[in-house]
Amino acid sequence: MKQSCQSKVRLKSIFRWLLLGLCGTILGINVYLANANGIAGNRLPMPFGHGAAVVLSGSMEPKIYEGDLIIVKKMSDYKKRNIVVYQAGNSLVVHRIVKIDGNMITTKGDANNTDDAPINISAIKGKVVLIVPKVGRIVGFFKTPLGIICIIAAAIALLEIPRRDEKKRDDEIRRKIIDEIELLKKEKQ
Repeated sequence: MKQSCQSKVRLKSIFRWLLLGLCGTILGINVYLANANGIAGNRLPMPFGHGAAVVLSGSMEPKIYEGDLIIVKKMSDYKKRNIVVYQAGNSLVVHRIVKIDGNMITTKGDANNTDDAPINISAIKGKVVLIVPKVGRIVGFFKTPLGIICIIAAAIALLEIPRRDEKKRDDEIRRKIIDEIELLKKEKQ
C-alpha cells in the first residue's frame, strides 16, 4: 500500500514537471516569435526550415478555414497548385500557386475571384505541408495577453500546489507525533 502511494506521488510529480515544461515551452516560443516579428519584421520565422501559422481569413476555403493551424516547410522547388505562404508587407498570405513564369509566381486564394499580383519566388516562405483544423484558435489564444497570463498562472499553480500538499502532510505528521507523545506521557503517569 505504501509503495502504491509513493508511485502515485512520483507519477503526479512527473506529470506536474511535464506540464511546467509545456508552459515554459509555450512562453519561450511566444518570446521567440515576438522578437522575430518585432526586431526582424519576420511574421513567420522558419527555424530548421519549418514554421507554423494560424490562418486568419477564409480566402482558401474550403481547403483551409479561418482558425486552422498550418505547418509550412521551406522548399527548394515550388510547383503549380502548391499552397504556399509568403509575406506581403506585415501580413502573411496563404494562397495557391496558379502560374509560374521564371522567378515570378502568381497566386490566388481558392475562394477569391482574382489572381494576386505576381511575386518573386524568393518572397515565398514555404509550402503548406500540414493543416490542423481549428487548432489555430487555441494557438492564437496563447499568443494573446490573456493567454500568456493563463500560462503564467498555470505555472505558478503547478509550483505552489505541491508546496501546500507537503505542508498539509507535514502538519498531519506533526499532529500525529504530538498525539503519540501525549499518549506516551499519559501511559507513564
